[in-house]
Amino acid sequence: MKRMISFVYVLSFLLTSGVCLQAQPSQKLVNVIVSPDHTDWRYTVNEEVTFTVQVYRNENLLKNVTVDYEFGPEFFPTTKKQDVVLKEGRTTLKASMKTPGFLRCKVIAKVDGKNYEGLVTAAYDEDKIQPATQDPKDFDEFWTKAVAGARSVPLDPEMVLLPDRCTSTQNVYEVSFQNDQNGSRMYGILITPKKPGKYPAILQVPGAGIRPYRGANFGDDVISLEIGIHGVPVTMPQEVYSNLMSGSLRNYWSINKNDRDAHYYKRVFLGCVKAVDFIYALPEFDGSTVGVTGGSQGGALSIITAGLEPRIKFLAAFYPAMCDFAGYLNGRAGGWPHYYQKEKPVANEVETLSYFDVVNFARRVKAPGWYSWGYNDVTCPPTSMNAAYNVIPGKKELNLFLETGHWTFPEQNEACAAWIRKQYRK
Repeated sequence: MKRMISFVYVLSFLLTSGVCLQAQPSQKLVNVIVSPDHTDWRYTVNEEVTFTVQVYRNENLLKNVTVDYEFGPEFFPTTKKQDVVLKEGRTTLKASMKTPGFLRCKVIAKVDGKNYEGLVTAAYDEDKIQPATQDPKDFDEFWTKAVAGARSVPLDPEMVLLPDRCTSTQNVYEVSFQNDQNGSRMYGILITPKKPGKYPAILQVPGAGIRPYRGANFGDDVISLEIGIHGVPVTMPQEVYSNLMSGSLRNYWSINKNDRDAHYYKRVFLGCVKAVDFIYALPEFDGSTVGVTGGSQGGALSIITAGLEPRIKFLAAFYPAMCDFAGYLNGRAGGWPHYYQKEKPVANEVETLSYFDVVNFARRVKAPGWYSWGYNDVTCPPTSMNAAYNVIPGKKELNLFLETGHWTFPEQNEACAAWIRKQYRK
């Protein structure tokens, strides 16, 4: 019974955490279905893919429907057609790729003044995709020095019990600790079992944005620490975070992006390492079993934390952002936040951001990892995610849910929850 309760906690968290796991899109009146002719959506270079396009309304093909369509590599369509009339509500399109990557077909049906979109993405030798981002020669030296500098700052942990969030079996705290310099603090929500003992721990890292947190409840047999990354308390009214997002922290991911010592994400990455230090300082911690998990920006931070911190024993990452920024400089999709998609890099930007690119942390991940995404993600293109995944040397498993975009199926969350539970109960 205890194991079942714990599983329900984990699953409940994964299903309700809008930070990193977005809800499955709702059904629309007009349904545009685009299907590749391979059921696994996988092809070899130069092999032709046939996309079948079907437009339905009321579960029937919609005759004489007008569509626009395009296909080609993600964000780089090579063929575009407008105002094509599908007399029977369906058609087929053919395409291929000459290099490893992902070929996307997007169709927009125009019905009664509204647009309805369908898309599908075919993989071409995706396991051969390699990063475009360079690995700086002094990458390890830079981050070793940065982590040592952050750890020279006393942790100075603070914990405030939140009685209204506690249960009969768990204590819930808002916590904070010093990060990379005196007075710079990281905040989060800590959940610990009330029953005396030593427990494993999970660090939950956040998706992009600024918001309050309630804590990641993984059950009564594990410690969890969910952190914010912006150096502000995580229990304030939403209005405060909205004002920050619109004001001083607007587009925070671009702050000082051409200065590796001042870039916004430097203190974020170091804060994730200090969060592991905080966990190790807890008297309830078992002293060895700590994992990290998150989605999107949180997926990126999961890989980054595991790359920086050898004490991480496992990680679970949904659709990681921040992978292979330089893809756009080489004629293919790069990862969120798409630095070079619409603007050319400024002086020293490419060199700086290589120190913050997930692919270079992925090269150093040795902890076992569970990874999951879909081919239709337009926020974190699969080309960028595969570029990072392919260079991970540690034990890894990729759980594909092909048609998902930047969201998850319940079955996807269940699989992640079961894997996490297995790791910390070994």
